[in-house]
Amino acid sequence: MSKDKGVVGKVRQHFEDYLREFVYGGIDGAITTFAVVAGSAGAGFEVTVILVLGFANLIADGLSMGVGSYLSTKSEIELAHKHGEAGKGSDDVSPAINGVTTYFAFIFFGLIPLLAYTLEKIFDFIVFDNTFLIACIFTAVAFVAIGALKSKVAETSIWRSVGETVFLGVLAAVLAYGIGYLLESLIVGAPAV
Repeated sequence: MSKDKGVVGKVRQHFEDYLREFVYGGIDGAITTFAVVAGSAGAGFEVTVILVLGFANLIADGLSMGVGSYLSTKSEIELAHKHGEAGKGSDDVSPAINGVTTYFAFIFFGLIPLLAYTLEKIFDFIVFDNTFLIACIFTAVAFVAIGALKSKVAETSIWRSVGETVFLGVLAAVLAYGIGYLLESLIVGAPAV
């Protein structure tokens, strides 16, 4: 067999090298943005406020994740060189591509929890009776897709991977919604100072 993997082999290897970062960014994007949406919905915020908080989180946290991925990959490569372990696969991974992959996955999956609210605001009518419920369904579908990708990366059972991803997403959502609801109740119910 030739050392040259051919175009298909190179594309497949490139995809596998960066799939981990795509899954990582996607999970964090969906969970953190949905936590903002759930907390805001729990507090009873208006659609405009949910969108402002959601998109601010999406852009800033996504950039933070991308920069973090870039810097951690760069540090890993630098440490490998320092310890004389260069050439063991770490040189094939680009810190910049890792960062960009994480960022775009974060944005792609992070947009999903905001989709129902965005449609409601753009078309100036309630698309559904319960926009938060629709956002939950959209996000659950995203968690299933991310879990399936995660199983591919980790080479684990798809059911286990999807179950873990959905469970963690639901846990984050319940906590965020509950905290939003509790704080809104405490603040609105507090006597005026």
